[in-house]
Amino acid sequence: MKAHIITIGDEILIGQIVDTNSAYISKALNAIGVSVYQISSVQDDKDHILESLAFAKANSDIIIVTGGLGPTKDDITKSTFCEYFDDELVFNQEVLDHVEYLFEKYVKKPLLESNKTQALVPSKATILKNKYGTAPGMWMEQDGKVFISMPGVPHEMKGLMEYEVLPRLKEQFHLPYILHKTLLTYGMGESAIAQRIEAFENELPSEIKLAYLPSLGRVRLRLSTSGAIKEDVDAAMEVQLQKLVPLVADVFVGYEENGPLELLIGKALTTKRKTLSIAESCTGGSVVQRFASNAGASGYLVGSTVTYATRSKIEVLGVDKALIDAHSVVSAEVAEAMAVQVQKMYNTDYAITTTGNAGPTKGDSDVAVGTVYIGIATPEGSNAYHFMMGNHRKRVIEKTVNKALELLHEEISKN
Repeated sequence: MKAHIITIGDEILIGQIVDTNSAYISKALNAIGVSVYQISSVQDDKDHILESLAFAKANSDIIIVTGGLGPTKDDITKSTFCEYFDDELVFNQEVLDHVEYLFEKYVKKPLLESNKTQALVPSKATILKNKYGTAPGMWMEQDGKVFISMPGVPHEMKGLMEYEVLPRLKEQFHLPYILHKTLLTYGMGESAIAQRIEAFENELPSEIKLAYLPSLGRVRLRLSTSGAIKEDVDAAMEVQLQKLVPLVADVFVGYEENGPLELLIGKALTTKRKTLSIAESCTGGSVVQRFASNAGASGYLVGSTVTYATRSKIEVLGVDKALIDAHSVVSAEVAEAMAVQVQKMYNTDYAITTTGNAGPTKGDSDVAVGTVYIGIATPEGSNAYHFMMGNHRKRVIEKTVNKALELLHEEISKN
């Protein structure tokens, strides 16, 4: 069973907004056994939409469209659907009642005539109730293919997917079981990993696929398979995992399905009843943000500080000025001192720190752009590590964050 996702909107094509809808829909469909054949973004243009619908129908079983369902003149999805299905718009009292309810309960303003047009829907469509907005979803069928239209507003689309679309798809189609297992590895490049597991990859059964998903400082290894019987698929996957994990054991930190590395670190700290503090310079708060974005971080994350300027490292953290004068603010000695000081400041078991020159110009240090030091303090002592992260500012910062998490995970795993 294949799906084609079409997002409508000039705002996507000119880069004004990022299309997060397709990513959500793809993941939700995959979870119930529907493979996504293609994702397309098209203009607010009738002919372009019609061409996309025709192509999607020819190549997929399920066509999901988001966007273009608002009350304004540039929202043309409903009228375009009518042309495609040789249909007409008709008034739907249930939709209007829902629109009036939302305005009365939440908007607290008179209902405009333009808002009432939301109650005009194609006569052949099954209406999908939008709990969170005025634009209804629409379900239409033609030649055994299903066409689904939803608003582009992300929270409205997600509500329709959860409460209307996914349950109907599962009821209407006999779907296979799709399984992905994604290994998270840190500290080794894609090519090195590929060379190490070449024999494993060559011996993989044809029904199991391996994909390399590299990013800055880490590589995800995704094994994918599918089948009619869940137990058989799970068993076949487990056989391959038992072979693969030992081959990358020194860089394997866990499965993506269990959460990102910062979440795994948080769980380890919580289980061991240990605490963490953070002091950042070149990463500007990016490390602590990775932890703080997860619920329950207050159970182990005591505090953090962004000591960006040299004087803040001295005045806030208490790093010795003589140490900075002797070694530079971007140095192993200062990174380690930052870790020791922030560990003391917050009285934590572990501390992680960053200092470096992310570029594009040099700051308070003459070291080369891309030079980074990461300091770490543990119950057993402290240390600092030197890295060259390249010359692209955003990449330097992201690589530094990932490396800091990797080092912290290694230390916590020792005890």
